[in-house]
Amino acid sequence: MTSSKNHIAASEMSRLSRALPFWLSLGLIPLAWLCAFIGGWSIALLPLVTWFLFSILDAAVGLNLDNNDPQTSEDDLFWYRLITLIWVPLQIITVFGLIFYATRAPHLGGWEKVFLFFGVGVITGTVGINYSHELMHQRNRLERLWADLLLAMVLYSHFRSEHLLVHHRYVATPRDPVTALYNEGFHRFYPRVLRQSFKSAFRAEAAMLARKDKPWTDLSNPFFKYWALQAGFLLAALILGGWAGL
Repeated sequence: MTSSKNHIAASEMSRLSRALPFWLSLGLIPLAWLCAFIGGWSIALLPLVTWFLFSILDAAVGLNLDNNDPQTSEDDLFWYRLITLIWVPLQIITVFGLIFYATRAPHLGGWEKVFLFFGVGVITGTVGINYSHELMHQRNRLERLWADLLLAMVLYSHFRSEHLLVHHRYVATPRDPVTALYNEGFHRFYPRVLRQSFKSAFRAEAAMLARKDKPWTDLSNPFFKYWALQAGFLLAALILGGWAGL
C-alpha cells in the first residue's frame, strides 16, 4: 500500500496547474488543422507528435509517482474531467470538418489526404478511445453518451460492452480477448483482439438479455444503438466528402 505521505491532497488536485500537463492533448486538434492547411511534409507531424512527444516529455521532466488522495471528490477533479468533455465536440468538428475541407482542397494530393487521415486516425485512436474509456465509467448519462460518440466515430462501439462486461470480469484470463496470451507478439495479438472482442461483447450482451428472457434482437440491446451511431457517422462522412470522404 502507498503511505499517506505520498498522497496528493484533494485541494492540490483541484488546481488548474495540476491538470495543465494533461491539457496538452488538446493541442493535437489545431495541429491537425495546421497540417491540413500546409500539406506536404507537415502531415508527418500528426502521428509523430501523438506517438512520441508525450513520451519525450515524460523522459525529460520525469514521472509523477504520487497517488491521489482516495477521498478526492469529482468536484476536485473538475479541470481533469473538463478535458474529456471538451475533447468530444472538438474531435467531431475536426474529423468531419477535415473530411469536408480535405476532399475539396486543391493543394492536397491523393497521398497527402491518405496520410492526413492516417494521422487523424492516430489521434482518434490514441486519445479519443482513451478518453472514451474514462467517460464510459462515469455515472453521468451525458459522459456515457460522449463515450459512445467517440467509439462510434472510429467504428469501435462494441468496446464499451466488451470492456465493462468481459474485460472487467475476466481480465488476465483466457476468457478475456484483450489480455495478451503468453509469448504472444503484437502482430498476432492485434488482429485476434479485433476479431474476438466483437464476438465476446455481442455474446455478453445477448447473455444479459437471455437472463431477462429476451432475445438478442430486443431493442434494449445496446448494439442497435452502436450500429445506428456508426451508420450516422458514415452517412455524415458520405454527405460531407462523397465517396472519398467515406
